[in-house]
Amino acid sequence: MYDLIIIGAGTAGISAYKEAIKYTQNLLIINHGPWDTTCARVGCMPSKVLISSANRMHDIQHAQEVALTVDAKIDTSQIMTHVRQLRDRFTRATQKDVDRWEASHKISGFATFIDAHTIQVNGQQYQAKAFIIAVGSTPAYEQAWKEKLGERLITSDQIFELENLPQSLAVIGSGVIAIELAQAMQHLGVDTTIFARSRKVGSLRSPELQTIAQDTLSRELNIKFETLPTQLQKTEQGVKIEYQENGQIQSLTADYVLVATGRRSYLDQLHLENIDTSFNNIKQLPIDPHTKQLGQHAIFIVGDAHTNTPIQHEAAHEGRAAVHNCLSFPNIENIKTLTPMGIVFSSPEMASVGQNYKQLKEQNIAFTTGFVSYEKQGRALVLGKNKGAIEVYINNKSQKLLGAELFVDAAEHMAHLLAWMIDEELTLEDILDKPFYHPTLEEGLRTALKHARRQLREI
Repeated sequence: MYDLIIIGAGTAGISAYKEAIKYTQNLLIINHGPWDTTCARVGCMPSKVLISSANRMHDIQHAQEVALTVDAKIDTSQIMTHVRQLRDRFTRATQKDVDRWEASHKISGFATFIDAHTIQVNGQQYQAKAFIIAVGSTPAYEQAWKEKLGERLITSDQIFELENLPQSLAVIGSGVIAIELAQAMQHLGVDTTIFARSRKVGSLRSPELQTIAQDTLSRELNIKFETLPTQLQKTEQGVKIEYQENGQIQSLTADYVLVATGRRSYLDQLHLENIDTSFNNIKQLPIDPHTKQLGQHAIFIVGDAHTNTPIQHEAAHEGRAAVHNCLSFPNIENIKTLTPMGIVFSSPEMASVGQNYKQLKEQNIAFTTGFVSYEKQGRALVLGKNKGAIEVYINNKSQKLLGAELFVDAAEHMAHLLAWMIDEELTLEDILDKPFYHPTLEEGLRTALKHARRQLREI
């Protein structure tokens, strides 16, 4: 019997193995498919390569925003090759690491549970004192659409395999992945149309920032809010898409349809019902949010196999921490919760740190919102990036920073600063005592904090 079996070799599983090997050699890691992580292969990294090229092209074409006249001929024929070349560099680095592991610890195959201590892989059974399940997730879409459209329907798993940029693209969805990829494609000259079930774009939960983001992005993206295709048909030209707009049936043709409407977990393929018949519905699994334990079993589910926020650094953290609960079972501890931080690499970027506006409202926490628009912010004007706004949320009683939402250039950097401030439980005055260099985008953050302070003084 093994001390530990890890199922899945994505970010969480690999991190778990690296931690476990410090304490035991009596372990297995089992993986179905590539061993180079979703992040490196089809997620974080290739998407950011594409976005980087798109942003550079957009800046060149909008150089007049900083008083430059540019007559540029831009050749995008090598974009997808470039994306794959860098993507392959990242995946090789991960695979090289995995290749160094002890061969007897690794099994390529599909694991299913026989009972709480037994799994079956490639027709052979293995037992363990404890399990870490890190099987991850995959893009969700209507199977009927795939059968109808074939290779013309793609997800974020296939888009980076396109040989060349398409002429046109229809994107179904307006969440994080949809907005990132749609805007990048539009910036690269692809005629892109977004079909959005609601009016929400990206990850912002603040009503004020959502409105600003919708207005800002709609100026350059063709977003059809509260509109989904009613008919999809494969043709020689691509995909004919019918939809209703203003009470009339409209249609357009796109080379491809990118479905970005969320992800589904691979948990339903593990036969968890063999552990407990009540586990047949993965949406109702009794997973402790603090320890990641499944029921009362020595089984811990980590990463994006069971989460609403599939974030790489959180998956790695959970994978490492779950090892200690496995090896010390039944003596388990809560896994330290990292200050929540989510970033959308749109332009402007979106970010959420700590508790967002919606969460605070739902908890009935008395808080004050500090706001700053970046349309007239000094450094943003200098950069020609004067779009968006920031909100910070301050606890009325303790005056500690509870969270923030951002829709501005360089939000990824300010989000880290804010997360560290929240983690240190700094008060509003503590933060305003920190240095703010002039002229920087961070000065706008100080403006939002001062706005909150003025309101708090009136309470």
